Amino acid sequence: MKIPLLLTTPLFLLFSLVQGNTNPNCDAQQDHGSTLQVFHVFSPCSPFKPTKALSWEESVLQLQAKDQLRMQYLSSLVAGRSVVPIASGRQIIQNPTYIVRARFGTPSQTLLLAMDTSNDAAWVPCTGCVGCSPITPFAPAKSFSFKNVGCGAPQCKQVPNPTCSGSACSFNLTYGSSTVAANLVQDRLTLATDPIPAYTFGCIQQTTGSSVPAQGLLGLGRGPLSLLAQTQNLYQSTFSYCLPSFKTLNFTGSLRLGPVQPNKLKFTPLLKNPRRSSLYYVNLVAIKVGRKIVDIPPAALALNPTTGAGTIIDSGTVFTRLVEPAYIAVRNEFRRRVGRKVTVTTLGGFDTCYTVPVVAPTITLLFSGLNITLPPDNILIHSTVGSTTCLAMAAAPDNVNSVLNVIANMQQQNHRVLFDVPNSRLGIAREVCT
Repeated sequence: MKIPLLLTTPLFLLFSLVQGNTNPNCDAQQDHGSTLQVFHVFSPCSPFKPTKALSWEESVLQLQAKDQLRMQYLSSLVAGRSVVPIASGRQIIQNPTYIVRARFGTPSQTLLLAMDTSNDAAWVPCTGCVGCSPITPFAPAKSFSFKNVGCGAPQCKQVPNPTCSGSACSFNLTYGSSTVAANLVQDRLTLATDPIPAYTFGCIQQTTGSSVPAQGLLGLGRGPLSLLAQTQNLYQSTFSYCLPSFKTLNFTGSLRLGPVQPNKLKFTPLLKNPRRSSLYYVNLVAIKVGRKIVDIPPAALALNPTTGAGTIIDSGTVFTRLVEPAYIAVRNEFRRRVGRKVTVTTLGGFDTCYTVPVVAPTITLLFSGLNITLPPDNILIHSTVGSTTCLAMAAAPDNVNSVLNVIANMQQQNHRVLFDVPNSRLGIAREVCT
């Protein structure tokens, strides 16, 4: 089956709408029960949207650069290198994709936290932080339920390189040219209408270097300090999200916490890799372009506990990245079906772009027990200002020794994605996230 590119996502809308007159409902009362609104960072509800519109090429190149940093982080996780967990938080805090509202303290203080399925802990900049952005820091002094985590507490052993300042647990982290100093603390966390007492998180005190956090991070991984671990009785280690499309005018999706979930989903097993047990691995067995299953070496997709190789579902990467043999097979068949006589151009890290109208094939991800055929909005980026259209996938960056295939958030948009950890399964169903 082939799809006319007239239906493709106008990515420039992601940026031009920032300057538009849209009036989405940004009221916190839209968070109810155990369901939170999910905003794209460029939503009119977000304080992190660009102050001026970017050109389409600038926006694509910027997203690619952020994805490359993300891939470096994910690669370091499975390689077992001593990279601090705050690194992902720092990158996502600086360059988030999807954000949710959370309230910390008593009385509550509203913060915007970036969703991150590949990180465990929550981290927020606190008042008085040297080098942090002034945008909505958390003020511990205004919360009477705030307390420091003691050095002897078990949580203090779950952060890297803990140190003691008096009797309080703290840590100093180095990442690239930046350093982060934070305290491990506890306070009341409220998500939608659900109160979570004594939630453990990092309270950032100081940052130096070229990257400073602007907002907070909500870790949705499977580690001991993650939201799932700390709310096991409340949410039973189950959540789902629906990520809004770039072209949705009000950029609103949802994060649904707990076992009450939609029932019209198809499932594939969730796998665990001992090299990084908090990441959400799945068994991607093949990829189909049009009606053809492309020739990918089995080792390019298989879970490998020794190297950390395999396929993960990630909320923080924008464009799906495949290890080189898998990507080349998909790309070559995509180009063949578009037509060998059509000139292929490049744009940054995208090597399959066209400047004339073409017809594109569908792409189907074949998981164990679950096939997902991606519609055009999930596989193509298209500038309606000009005439450039690109396949929104790429190989892992050249300077990253990545063994991971990452199913990214653009390919997940307008799908309900359910993480059912107790039953070790991932559910997916098409859903319009508005």
